[in-house]
Amino acid sequence: MALDIMTAVDTIEIMENYISRTRPPKEIRNELDINYRIENQSIILFEIRPIWNDKTKYLNHDFAKTTFVKGSNKWRIYWLRSNLEWTLYEPKPEVKKLSGF
Repeated sequence: MALDIMTAVDTIEIMENYISRTRPPKEIRNELDINYRIENQSIILFEIRPIWNDKTKYLNHDFAKTTFVKGSNKWRIYWLRSNLEWTLYEPKPEVKKLSGF
């Protein structure tokens, strides 16, 4: 189930502010950048890097995710392990507000 419209609007605003604050400097964004995408009830952070042998093509590498759990009204936080499995982020696996992510 996707986020409801009000949650989606708040989510986009929070994430756009986060991305604008944490993106690398403009002069290196062609080598490294970050962004996010919304998939159903999850927000996935990813980095954008050029392919090592073809600098004209880029790959997205996921590194963090948060999923809204409607039953508990909390956001569950995950990180992507090297084996490509999402694992709960142990220092703080849940937050009440998206801004805590």
